[in-house]
Amino acid sequence: MAAVIVVVTLGIAVSVVWTHYYGAPWLPASMPAVRRMLDLAEVSPGDVVYDLGCGDGRVIVTAARRYGATAVGIEVDPLRYLWCQVLITVLRCRGQVSVRFGDFFSHDLSNADVVTCYLLPETNLRLVDKLRSELQPGARVVSNVFAFDGIEPLREDGDTRLYAFT
Repeated sequence: MAAVIVVVTLGIAVSVVWTHYYGAPWLPASMPAVRRMLDLAEVSPGDVVYDLGCGDGRVIVTAARRYGATAVGIEVDPLRYLWCQVLITVLRCRGQVSVRFGDFFSHDLSNADVVTCYLLPETNLRLVDKLRSELQPGARVVSNVFAFDGIEPLREDGDTRLYAFT
């Protein structure tokens, strides 16, 4: 039993460190913040929403089920990636929701209408050029907590520290 606890604890510790290296440690957004992010992005049926570092899948599932969007999560943590695969299967939203494994810097975002993220400031800085080069004009980006330095948000929710950009 002690060996199982040690293995699980080590797995969780590696998972946290692993994701921090790629963009941010896993810290799930509250459900009110998720809904507010998607509202700020003006997500509507037919939109394609990408969540960078989708964690437990709450943004992509909400985008699909509540807003009628097609949602794509990108997750580097194998445990959370598997969790998302199980979640979208159990919730029967596989037709609208998918999850891709890997570093979001190596995935093409060109078909996204909306990109959501909850990343560290230094990751947002690295992300700006990718978003500018891959997203189509009019695509919306919403960042939770950390803005993109040097880019003025079109809308923001100061109470929840959410920032929307195009």
